[in-house]
Amino acid sequence: MEAGDLILVDFPIWRIHSVRNSRRNHPTRWDQFREYGPLTSMRWDPHPGPRDTFPDHGVYYGAGDPDTAFAEVFQGLRTIVLSGDRLMIAWTPSRPLRLLNLMPESDWAIRQGVSATLPQATKAICRSWSRSIHDQLAVGNSPQVEGILTPSTVTGQPMTVLFAPASSAFPVAPEFSRPLTYPVVTVLARRAAHRLHRPYMAQ
Repeated sequence: MEAGDLILVDFPIWRIHSVRNSRRNHPTRWDQFREYGPLTSMRWDPHPGPRDTFPDHGVYYGAGDPDTAFAEVFQGLRTIVLSGDRLMIAWTPSRPLRLLNLMPESDWAIRQGVSATLPQATKAICRSWSRSIHDQLAVGNSPQVEGILTPSTVTGQPMTVLFAPASSAFPVAPEFSRPLTYPVVTVLARRAAHRLHRPYMAQ
């Protein structure tokens, strides 16, 4: 790896997760890595497939800002839905996370023989690369990386794709955790909806 390939991330990570069963979602802890996959709806799942539970290939998606968290979670619906069965959380790593840098300033993808637009490739291609990155750089006693820093395909802002080695950087509890119906969160949702030119609704 060359200079600029590895980036140390210590900014707050935002995430929206479910706390009750619903037609679309299963409840998860705020710090839970998803071991089931790969899911065709997810761009960076590292699971080898076919779809099953892979304890060594857990993944945790996060965003660098609230707007991106809303954009990614509600990308399929194209409407921000505010319901009490989901929480918005924010937490700061207890130590810097070592992530493979796929942001525009990085030349890593170019040196691998693909273009710098790799994060905008099809989801299947991105998942294939994520599997390779995970299996070559994020395993063993001294993993080189603990995940990926990549631009959101919606906002262009940083997203974190964390692998299991990153779990040791999780704090005991998030600094912020509120239902999507909480007043402060609804303000964030309105701001995101305005920026993304999408409707939002309470459920």
